[in-house]
Amino acid sequence: MKLRILGSGTSSGVPRIGNDWGSVDPGEPRNRRLRASALASIGGQRLLIDAGPDLREQLNAAGVGEVDRVLVTHDHADHIHGLDDLRQVAHNRGDQVPVHGRAELLERLIPRFRYLFEGNALYPAVCRAHPIDGEWNEEGVRIRFVDQPHGRITSLGMRFDEGSSSLVYAIDFVELTDAMASLYAGTDIWVADCLRRRPHPTHAHLDAVLGWARELKVGRLVLTHLDNSMDHNQLVSELPDWAEPAWDGLELEI
Repeated sequence: MKLRILGSGTSSGVPRIGNDWGSVDPGEPRNRRLRASALASIGGQRLLIDAGPDLREQLNAAGVGEVDRVLVTHDHADHIHGLDDLRQVAHNRGDQVPVHGRAELLERLIPRFRYLFEGNALYPAVCRAHPIDGEWNEEGVRIRFVDQPHGRITSLGMRFDEGSSSLVYAIDFVELTDAMASLYAGTDIWVADCLRRRPHPTHAHLDAVLGWARELKVGRLVLTHLDNSMDHNQLVSELPDWAEPAWDGLELEI
């Protein structure tokens, strides 16, 4: 299994509109961050995790024209406002695109994108909604899910296990619950939400994530959903040798 980081940025991206680079070095290409998304390749299957407003650019950069299913972690704009680009993905694959999420999330999502899920007089539906209930098994990879606190809503975290190796993808959370800790403990790679150094009301911050990673005894920590205060090279210089910042196009393999 491989996981490609399609986007490692926060909701505004880096740079923000107005070429606002904040305190990061604009000369470092890895500081240019699209909205958070990832692509898991499991055997011959491609699982897209979230579909933000940069989706077209992200899939083109990855050389990908088709995905087999989409998993939506939560319905904030920076994670779903690229769903419209699934029209072209459906055209490329010659079939509707399955979109998976918690049942209550899909109940909110479908009215916002009714033309994608139900079609209209001019265009057929291009997406099919599938509630997530229980774990998945894809070509020898076990995928388990847990709900994470993210302000007034929850987001979906997930763990992939292939043989004795594992990877966790967990973004947009502010606290580590017992259920999350139980699922994430001992993972080889933890791709984790880490907005900035200062605490935030809905996102994890640097000291908290490092502390949780030590408690969970993860092998490798990869920080994502980074804002324009999180300079790549500065983070590399100060993080322990088992932790690193993500960057757009980074590929992780288990």
